[in-house]
Amino acid sequence: MCNSNVKSAGVAQIDGRPVLQPAGNRVAAPEAARPLKKSLQKSLSMPASLDNAAAATTCAASPENTRAADFARAAAASLLPPPTPASVSAKATRVSGAKVAAARTAAAAAAMGGLDRSRKPAKKGGAAVLPVVMFAGLEAYEPAGSIAAAQREHVAMAQAQRKMRIAHYGRTASFSRVEGKVSATATGAAELVAGAVTGHDEKRCSFITPYSDPLYVAYHDEEWGVPVRDDELLFEMLTLSGVQVGADWTSILKRRHVYREAFSGFNVDAVAKYTEKQMASLSAEFGLDLGTIRGAVNNACRISEVRRDFGSFSKYVWAFVNNKPLSPSYKYSRKIPVKTSKSESISKDMVRRGFRFVGPTVIHSFMQAVGLTNDHLVSCPRHRVCSSSA
Repeated sequence: MCNSNVKSAGVAQIDGRPVLQPAGNRVAAPEAARPLKKSLQKSLSMPASLDNAAAATTCAASPENTRAADFARAAAASLLPPPTPASVSAKATRVSGAKVAAARTAAAAAAMGGLDRSRKPAKKGGAAVLPVVMFAGLEAYEPAGSIAAAQREHVAMAQAQRKMRIAHYGRTASFSRVEGKVSATATGAAELVAGAVTGHDEKRCSFITPYSDPLYVAYHDEEWGVPVRDDELLFEMLTLSGVQVGADWTSILKRRHVYREAFSGFNVDAVAKYTEKQMASLSAEFGLDLGTIRGAVNNACRISEVRRDFGSFSKYVWAFVNNKPLSPSYKYSRKIPVKTSKSESISKDMVRRGFRFVGPTVIHSFMQAVGLTNDHLVSCPRHRVCSSSA
């Protein structure tokens, strides 16, 4: 009975007897380079328990079919992305939910008398009919790193972020308003306490700080911004403003008595008569720069010429502002400029008349010192005093 066809046939053991089987029943090992079929890709999201049951019923316990099924499951597992902590926790939640659903289904079936645990599942057409209970947790057995699980995780994160943004709206604004009110109240209370302790010190111009020199504070409270119409005092402040370039008012005020002694109390007529020998001796005696002394003597001579033309140096200076101090009403010290258009016009006219050390910045400092402009901040009490004294 043996022929060539027998060689191509396969032999299987059924009930202990060798039985010839068609050669098509043998499953050849898949090649490594062969791509997976669409049916295998679709089966990647199927539960492992159903895959095992289907393999056990359809392959009829064939060793070759079992090995092929194991190989297919290994290939499918290698294609799945690695599980993430969120997907693992989601899977655990689904498993617990599936167990609860299975328990409820089993209790209902037992109550109806439709569940017989002693009887094995019936077979139909060589395939087992699985109970409904096994399908209750179908979603719970989804692979942890599947694409569907990743998509669900992404959607859950997006919804959580959206809820956080919605909860964030309005809360920050109201909190900032409340915080601003609280901080303003606290600041006002602190200022009130400080004002009660220190008087009006906290209300001065912002460039006067607790660390300012007392001499500079006294100059701010008594002289700076007060309108001056005396020629000798105007000459003194013009000289000190020119010397102050590159230095600070505190150091100039500390040496103010030296300048007064060197320039004869800033007597215009006396200083205008200084000779070159006197200027050299004053520079050596008082330690003053010779160029500064020469500039002061030159300006005294120019003031004498202005007196002949206008009657006094005060009339000449105050004519630029129509005999009324300017009041810019600055609220912040950073808004106070170093020069203005008015200081530039005065500087040009004085340079034309032969004055020295009278640049726009020096003239603006001179205008602030002699009250031609009231640059005290509006919050400073000296602002009102200087305005009323004008």
